[in-house]
Amino acid sequence: MPTPAIQLADVRKAYHDREIVGGLTFSVAKGECFGLLGPNGAGKSTIVRMILGLVPPDAGRINVLGEQVPARARLARAGIGVVPQVDNLENAFTVRENLLIFGRYFGLTTREIEAALPSLLEFARLEGRAGSRVGDLSGGMKRRLVLARALLNDPQLLIMDEPTTSLDPHSRHLIWERMRLLLTQGKTILLTTHFMEEAERLCNRLCVLEAGRKLAEDTPRALIASHIGCDVLEIYGGDPVELSIMLKPHTQRIEVRGETVFCYAPDLAKIRLRLGGCTGLRLLERPPNLEDVFLRLTGRGIEI
Repeated sequence: MPTPAIQLADVRKAYHDREIVGGLTFSVAKGECFGLLGPNGAGKSTIVRMILGLVPPDAGRINVLGEQVPARARLARAGIGVVPQVDNLENAFTVRENLLIFGRYFGLTTREIEAALPSLLEFARLEGRAGSRVGDLSGGMKRRLVLARALLNDPQLLIMDEPTTSLDPHSRHLIWERMRLLLTQGKTILLTTHFMEEAERLCNRLCVLEAGRKLAEDTPRALIASHIGCDVLEIYGGDPVELSIMLKPHTQRIEVRGETVFCYAPDLAKIRLRLGGCTGLRLLERPPNLEDVFLRLTGRGIEI
C-alpha cells in the first residue's frame, strides 16, 4: 500500500490550557486534494503549522512525505510548497525579484530560477508582468503569484491555507482552475477552507472540523448523501418558531438559523401545500450541500 503524503495519528495541541486540536487522525493520499473544512477558530491553521513543523504537537504522531515531523520537518519541507492565508510578498519589489529572493531559500541558483520563470508566470497567467512592481498588482494577481512562488521548488505536496479568501468570484475561479491543473499533474493538495463551494468543487475527500475535532470525513458527495439525503426548502419571511411547529410533522428534520427555516423532506411538495395559506413567505428549493451537512452536525452554519 502506498505511503500517504500526510498522516496524523491522535494529534493534540493546546494553548494556555485551551485545546485547539483534539485527538485528530487523518491521512492524505498522494495525488488527491484533501480538504480541512471548518469555520475560523476550528484549528485549521494550527494543523497546517504542525504539519510544517513550525509548531510541535503536544501528543500524537505526524508523518509528512515519509518524514517524521517535527523531528525531520526540514527534510519534509523541501518537498512542500505553501500558499499562506496572507500574501506575504515584497510589494516594493518586482514579480521577478520576489521569485528570485524566495527561490534562494530553497538553495536554487539565479540561473535555475530564471529558467523556471517563464513557465511559472505562464501558469499563473502573469506573462509580461515579470517587471511589474508587486504593489501595483490586483489582489487576484498577487494570489496567483503566491501560488507560482509555491511551485518554485517543484513540490510534491502543496499546502493551501484559505487560498481564495477576500478574492472576487472571477479571481477565485482562476485559482480553482490552476489547482485542478496541478492535480492532473500528480500534485497532492491539502486545502483549508471555509468556502463550501470550494470544498465541494475541488476536494476528493473532506475532514469537517469544529473546535479542533473531527466531526466527519468522506467524499463531499458521500457526506451529503449520508447526513442529508434529500432536497431542502428554505423559508424566509415568517415566524421561524411558528413555521417549525407547523411543518415538523411533514419533514424528516427542521433547522432554524436566524430568520430562515430549513426543511428537509423527500417530498417538498407536501410542505409547499401546507404553506399554501401563508402569505409573505419566500421559498427556495435546492439540492443539499455541505452547509447543510455542517448545520446537521453542529446545529449551526459555518461562521467565517
